[in-house]
Amino acid sequence: MEGLYGHSYRYVNPQPQQAPQQQVRIAAGDSPSDRFPQWSLQETKDFLTIRAELDLSFMEARRNKPLWEVISNKMKDLGYNRSPDQCKFKWKNLVTRYKGCETTEPAEVMRQQFPFYNDIEAIFSARMQMTLWTEAEEARASGSKKKKMASRLSSNEEDGSQDSEGEYRQNPGGSSRKNKKKMTKKARTSNGRGGDHLVKLLEEFMKQQEEMEAQWRESLEARERERRMREMEWLQRMEMIEKERIEMDSRRRQWEEQMRVREDARAERRDALITALLNKLASGGGAM
Repeated sequence: MEGLYGHSYRYVNPQPQQAPQQQVRIAAGDSPSDRFPQWSLQETKDFLTIRAELDLSFMEARRNKPLWEVISNKMKDLGYNRSPDQCKFKWKNLVTRYKGCETTEPAEVMRQQFPFYNDIEAIFSARMQMTLWTEAEEARASGSKKKKMASRLSSNEEDGSQDSEGEYRQNPGGSSRKNKKKMTKKARTSNGRGGDHLVKLLEEFMKQQEEMEAQWRESLEARERERRMREMEWLQRMEMIEKERIEMDSRRRQWEEQMRVREDARAERRDALITALLNKLASGGGAM
């Protein structure tokens, strides 16, 4: 078939194509949130509820990929179509926003602007309590083991002292009193060591938290400085563009003014010439 401009068109019946298995492919380095619909408030609330239920599993597991698949399946059960990667990136973004509220001034204003601050705060608080409880249980277990070892050693010493009949007859109550004193001293030492170990663990944990907060604060300050520099550069470029525009407008107005003056002078000369011709014609006609 020939078109209006001489182009020929050929109609081809569309062939059914096999639907791709995956409608959207995520390029390397792209965030899944850039390719899929945004998260609603209720969807994010449900996601944080599921993530809080599995937080203990995340603390104990070495590989988190199966856990993100579990979260994705639970989200599908609630009617949300989210992949494991989307859930993972969403959690990272929420944690970043949460830490930004902790390190940015004023923090209270940032918390009011972040609707999920309390949910993530509850998850981290429960995690810290679980960590402290686990460390306390480990310290208590290590202390009980030391007590058992001390009791065994003391019982062995008692058996050895009882085997020596001569010494036992000379001082029948001295060895038992000594063993009891040794057991009490060892038990106190083991309890003291367990408490010191727990205190050291808490100090190390708090130190790590302070270091992490300092790193986050430094990174946020660096980003803020970079943002201000970009903003200043952008303002300078805008000022230069505005200055150039004003200069161009000024030159245009000057050029228009010069053209108007020239046009007025040309019109005056034309009018004077026409007037002179008319006067000449009028004077010539009167002489005739």
